[in-house]
Amino acid sequence: MSEFLGSLWWLLVTLGLLVTFHEFGHYWVARRCGVKVLRFSVGFGKPVWSRTGRDGVEYAIGAIPLGGYVKFLDAREAENPDMAAHEPGEYTAAPVGRRMLIAVAGPVFNIVFTVVAFWAMFVVGRPDFQPVIGAPQGLAAAAGLRDGDRIVAVDGERVDSWSTAMLDVAQAAMLRRDAALQIATPDGQTQTRTLALSRLPHGVADDAKTFDAIGLRLQPPPAVVGGLSPGGAAALAGLREGDRISAINGRTVASFADLVKLVPELAARNPHLHLTVQRAGNTLGFDLTAEQLAQDGKSRWLIGVAPADTHDALERYNPLRAVPAALRETWKTARTTFGMIGAMLTGEASTKNLSSVISIAQVANASAHMGLAWFLSFLAIISLSLGILNLLPIPILDGGHLMYYLIEWIKGSPLSERAMIAGQYVGMAALAALMSLAFYNDILRLIAG
Repeated sequence: MSEFLGSLWWLLVTLGLLVTFHEFGHYWVARRCGVKVLRFSVGFGKPVWSRTGRDGVEYAIGAIPLGGYVKFLDAREAENPDMAAHEPGEYTAAPVGRRMLIAVAGPVFNIVFTVVAFWAMFVVGRPDFQPVIGAPQGLAAAAGLRDGDRIVAVDGERVDSWSTAMLDVAQAAMLRRDAALQIATPDGQTQTRTLALSRLPHGVADDAKTFDAIGLRLQPPPAVVGGLSPGGAAALAGLREGDRISAINGRTVASFADLVKLVPELAARNPHLHLTVQRAGNTLGFDLTAEQLAQDGKSRWLIGVAPADTHDALERYNPLRAVPAALRETWKTARTTFGMIGAMLTGEASTKNLSSVISIAQVANASAHMGLAWFLSFLAIISLSLGILNLLPIPILDGGHLMYYLIEWIKGSPLSERAMIAGQYVGMAALAALMSLAFYNDILRLIAG
């Protein structure tokens, strides 16, 4: 499957799951509040599929899979408002408290989904790497970090994996705030180094350029053989899975990246290569002849070895311990999300950090290929973001409806229809502006990348 089709598929899976769960929250609470539901739709626009259930609700899938809605019996939208207003289960006749519960139910269900997804992620176990730094450059080198240093905590928050450490650093980088890194040196000393992220230029939001400037790199894993091509040079020479290649023609191989770089460089001079290999505590030597083969449309010198899965960290808990871990992860992610929204509103963080469904599709595809635990983590983060976004007091969002109902509860009567219509236009304009900016940012990233 091509990257484009893969991204499209996993985007549809992501939106389908999260939108269905969000709208089910509105549906479930509305039914229990005595409000009649007419339609439950995943997606907007003309239905591509629909059926009416035994409960009288029309269940539909819309042609535009970028959201969904639950349609209630509402006199304001009926062909005969007077008749609809007296039907049992009419929406506006429900007490304002119940309408507030219905409005908040969607975001709450997204938060519940987040906790469940994080819980499942911890039970399955998310493979990762130890947060050990390799050959720091840029701001990391200037901070005094050294090759082999292990990150223990970022701004006081303990980290046990490379991804968690880099996520904390990335969040501080988006806010251009210095980060205090507690590290353990290779000789066992504990030190604190300050990463001067405030020195990052404010106009740069590209992740690759930002991390290039920060200069933090994972210590590359050794060149351990994870697979052998049948009939390939390495297999014919006698190499086995689990062998660690430490040198080629006397040149040191510290990582699989070194191997990928050295093989074509040395084979171009002479395809006959001598490999030094570590196997079960013994040092062995193997002679082989590299082959020039077509790969990805280009001619390359290859020896027929694939890297091993060198993940050396696993975030996994039993089902009971996974509960508080999931709650902590949800709280940490929510705190970061609210902090980023506040920073963008005050101008402290750049709006270039906004992303659209293009980025969501790309990350969905990448996380799905990394395994179930990583995809669950991605779903949890997007679900929480969707829940928080919908709680913002913007008309046409759930938070906007909550704002209307709060005003109604305080003043004792609903807002005028004119005020509500004006609010809808303002909300639509605000959302259109945000979506346009997010798409613009993603398109610029695609062009630059």
